Amino acid sequence: MTAENSEKIVTLIGGSGFIGRHIVRALAKRGYRIRVACRRPDLAGHVQPLGTPGQVMPVQANVRYPASLAAVCDGAYAVVNLTGVLASRGAQNFDAIHVFGAEASAKAAKAAKAKVFIQMSALGADAESASDYARTKAAGEAKARAAFPGAIVLRPSIVFGPEDNFFNQFAGLSRLAPALPLIGGGQTKFTPLFVGDLAEVFARLIDAGEASGKTFELGGPEVFSFKQLMEFTLETIGRTRLLVPVPWPIAKVMGSVMGLLPFAPLTADQVELLKIDNVVSEAARREGRDLAGLGITGNSIQGIVPSYLYRYRKAGQFTMPKGIPE
Repeated sequence: MTAENSEKIVTLIGGSGFIGRHIVRALAKRGYRIRVACRRPDLAGHVQPLGTPGQVMPVQANVRYPASLAAVCDGAYAVVNLTGVLASRGAQNFDAIHVFGAEASAKAAKAAKAKVFIQMSALGADAESASDYARTKAAGEAKARAAFPGAIVLRPSIVFGPEDNFFNQFAGLSRLAPALPLIGGGQTKFTPLFVGDLAEVFARLIDAGEASGKTFELGGPEVFSFKQLMEFTLETIGRTRLLVPVPWPIAKVMGSVMGLLPFAPLTADQVELLKIDNVVSEAARREGRDLAGLGITGNSIQGIVPSYLYRYRKAGQFTMPKGIPE
C-alpha cells in the first residue's frame, strides 16, 4: 500500500464485481480515494481491505436512477462505468444498463466536472450486430461520447482471473457433465485478457488524466479457439470429457430454452455473439490502441489459470499435475 493517499477521488460505478475489485486494488496502490458505487453496498465490504482505512468506500447507486449517480460522482477526478449484464431480464435489461446507464453515467461525470470518464464496453460491440448485447454496447459507447466528449472506451476480450465466469464455469460444469458443448464447432476465436492487466490499463489511463476519446481494444498475448480453451481447461483440471460440436441452428434452440432458466448458462443472444471472433483488430494494434500501445505485456492463460483452477481437480491441490513423476 502507498504510504500517502491522494485527494483525488475515483468513482467506480459497478465497482464491486469481478473486474471492479482488481481496479480498486490497482488504484489503491497509487493512492487514489475510491468510491465503489453499487446497488448493494452492504454486500461490498470485500473491497474495503484492498486499500488503507478509509481509502475505499462502498456507496449506493444505480445506473437506472440518475440522481444517485450525481451524488456518487460529485467531486470525482475520474469516473469509470463498469456496469453490464450478459442476459437481458426485467428492469436489468440491455437497453437500461448498456445504453441508458452509460449515458446517465457520462452525464453525471460531465456535471461533476470529472477530468476523465471511462466506459467499459466489449470486443464485438457493433451497431449493426445481430446480437442485442453487442448492439446495445455500441449504442452505449455512442451515448457516453455524446454526453462526455473525450470519453475513453475500453473493449476487452473475455477476462480471466480467480473469480472469472469463464474458466470457472466450464471447469465446474466438467465435474458433473460427461461432455462439454462446442457451440458452432468451437471455432470462434478469443484473446483472453488477464484481469490484472485490464486493471492496470484503467489505472494508467486515470494517471494520464487525458480525455483522449480513444477506443482501446484489449486482449491477451495469444489467440485461441473456443475448442482450444475447453481443451486447456480440461487438461488443467486433469479431467477427460467429450467435446461435442453443436451446429449453430441447434445451439440457437438450446440458447432459447436455457435462456428461460434463472441463471442461464447460455442464451440465444450469446449464440449470435459467438458467431463473431472476439479478437483485437489489426487497426487497433497498428494505432497503438491495445495493451502494447499502453506499454503493458499481457499475461498468458498458462501462467495464471492453473493457480486457481486446481480446486476443480479430483483431489484438488493434492492432485499430481501431469508430467511430474510421483
